[in-house]
Amino acid sequence: MQIDVYHAHPWAVSPKQAVTIQRDLSASVRAVPLPRPAETIAGIDVSIREDRAQAAIVVLRLPDLAVVDQAVWRADVPFPYVPGLLSFREIPVILPALERLHTWPDVLMTDSQGLAHPRRFGLACHLGVLLERPAFGVAKRLLTGRYRNLGGEKGSRMPLRHQGESVGAALRTREGVKPVYVSIGHRITLEEAVTLTLACAPRYKIPEPTRLAHHLSRVED
Repeated sequence: MQIDVYHAHPWAVSPKQAVTIQRDLSASVRAVPLPRPAETIAGIDVSIREDRAQAAIVVLRLPDLAVVDQAVWRADVPFPYVPGLLSFREIPVILPALERLHTWPDVLMTDSQGLAHPRRFGLACHLGVLLERPAFGVAKRLLTGRYRNLGGEKGSRMPLRHQGESVGAALRTREGVKPVYVSIGHRITLEEAVTLTLACAPRYKIPEPTRLAHHLSRVED
């Protein structure tokens, strides 16, 4: 499947240049409602072993979460590990994997941050802006922001705040376990992102799209 890439830029850049690109593109992020209820959602994850990266995409149907498509792409790791610059390490591998899909999803869910990022431009934002598609991040670890008084029951949520503004939500997807951190990437509202996260997490802490993508990203030939 051919995909259109907007706001194209070089990937072979220095960390300093990467930060400049993030700051420039962050102005393009839009928190707007989905044009229609999502019928399909794709989980995206990348596993890295030594100098090789494997991106995996799993597309699920809503609301029953049946798998309708999946794709994998392997390549050399294109960028060093630098905190806050994950998108430069993973998106060059994710884009070819997306091109191998037969079904284009309504929404992209990444195992990463979106707005909950020091420059308000995590991987979910970067991918969403490049593709001009709805995207949001569901991260297992906190990168930026703080929250208080999160309840212990499933569905409990509290705003994730950084430097006086809301950048996402801490969300309990399973009773008694640590929360996940949801933040918009592009062309979706935080309320919609939270609702989709809960709809995709009937049993486990990690929502099914990214949970399945993570497993697929670790499958070797």
